[in-house]
Amino acid sequence: MPAHAHHHPPKSSGESDCHGLHDAHGHHHAPTDFGNAFLIGIGLNTVFVVVEGVAGLIYGSMALVADAGHNLSDVLALVLAWVASIAARRPPSGRFTYGFKSSTILAALANALLLAVAIGAILFETVNRLATPQEPQGTAMVVVAGIGIAINALTAMLFLKGQDDINIRGAYLHMAADALVSLGVVIAGLAIIFTGLWWIDPLVSLVIVAVIAWGTWGLARDSLTMGLLAAPARIDLVEVKQHLASFDGVSAVHDLHVWPMSTTEVALTAHLVMPGRPASDSVLRDIATSLERRFGVGHATIQVESGENPCGGCC
Repeated sequence: MPAHAHHHPPKSSGESDCHGLHDAHGHHHAPTDFGNAFLIGIGLNTVFVVVEGVAGLIYGSMALVADAGHNLSDVLALVLAWVASIAARRPPSGRFTYGFKSSTILAALANALLLAVAIGAILFETVNRLATPQEPQGTAMVVVAGIGIAINALTAMLFLKGQDDINIRGAYLHMAADALVSLGVVIAGLAIIFTGLWWIDPLVSLVIVAVIAWGTWGLARDSLTMGLLAAPARIDLVEVKQHLASFDGVSAVHDLHVWPMSTTEVALTAHLVMPGRPASDSVLRDIATSLERRFGVGHATIQVESGENPCGGCC
């Protein structure tokens, strides 16, 4: 085996390179019926966003309007998760040698920008409502938000069986959290019914805005970090390097790079110095397998060097 040659595990079951290992290692892909789950979830929640937003304006409840904004954020999250699941299956073509996986990162950033606009609009209307008080109808808040709890809980249940897929788990958590926010609106409506305190409504609206802002900040930060190809926060590069160096025959590890290919997939390249012991296909397969199982790296490219020229001829 010549030094500095790129090595990948042998092809398996019609797959190529690391993709074959990726599937063989027990990465469970979402069942095909999740496409229908996304359609149902997006459809139900889009209709409810319109109904809740209109009801909030008609019955004078900023909490309902804010919750509609939060529901809109979850619709966008569902769309993003759906796009990610579709893009992950598209094959490379032409200049797009990795396919279109990274489009999910751009979608996440666009999602954050849209949510920032929504936050501004809700805050403007909430401040205006505080300046010109209007007593909301608590009964309408309870009824509409109660419907929201049912819709969000139903949508969350559609993704309950996909918890081993981080993309599906994200959709589930968004919907479950939104059901809790709708529950908060129901409680606010009941409080207004029994106390008649109108300011409870805009107060709940501000709390919901804070929840949306927290999620938006995290989404914007993560999407920008991914766009700059930073290693995922869950992966300790020092630990990865030590792990690679622990394999028999490896005397040094350098040029280690880890980056996100999409919001759900991670790639890695590294140079391993193995003096006096050429790496066999089985060793390289073991390395790729361990990287996926321990760190979730689905695409690993390893370059083996003899140690005679540690720079790989690039210095």
